Amino acid sequence: MTTFLAGHPYRIGAAAIGFAAAAVLAWYLGSPLFIRTYTNEALPAVSAAPSAAAAATAAATAPATAAQPVARVVAAGELQFVDSIHNGMGPVQLVALGDQRFVRFDGVAITNAPDVHVYLAKETGGKWSDATSLYLGPLKATNGSFNYELPSGSAAADYRSVVVWCRQFRVLITWADLKVA
Repeated sequence: MTTFLAGHPYRIGAAAIGFAAAAVLAWYLGSPLFIRTYTNEALPAVSAAPSAAAAATAAATAPATAAQPVARVVAAGELQFVDSIHNGMGPVQLVALGDQRFVRFDGVAITNAPDVHVYLAKETGGKWSDATSLYLGPLKATNGSFNYELPSGSAAADYRSVVVWCRQFRVLITWADLKVA
């Protein structure tokens, strides 16, 4: 090897560039397995705030102790093990809060990967289809508690699982089949 590189500056430069490229690629592919992100979101309050005139009318006609809507778990499931590299642990819930619906990850731990996204799927067992699934957004964190609000008008009862998917490598990270509570 030393005779290959000795006296050939172009070979030394090419070897250095190749080594640097391999190191960058190894870091890009391997680092998500070691990097964890954390968040701890509370379940949001009801966002449908009435107008000032409607609030004044409601305050005059309603009792002083009008109760806020209570969060109700509609369906729940546990994140599943795919393999030793792709897996998750913890509960996932479909929560109704007034007219809003949320997918709540509560105290979860999910292995990281590049370009991870969350879907609400009509299929179970980690299967899903881009055409029939509801895209919720990029994964907010690998560890902790966080929420995804469902768009108004989406039929939450039609969806049977939550899927965490790596788009870049087209790999299932974890999923939770939802069972009606």
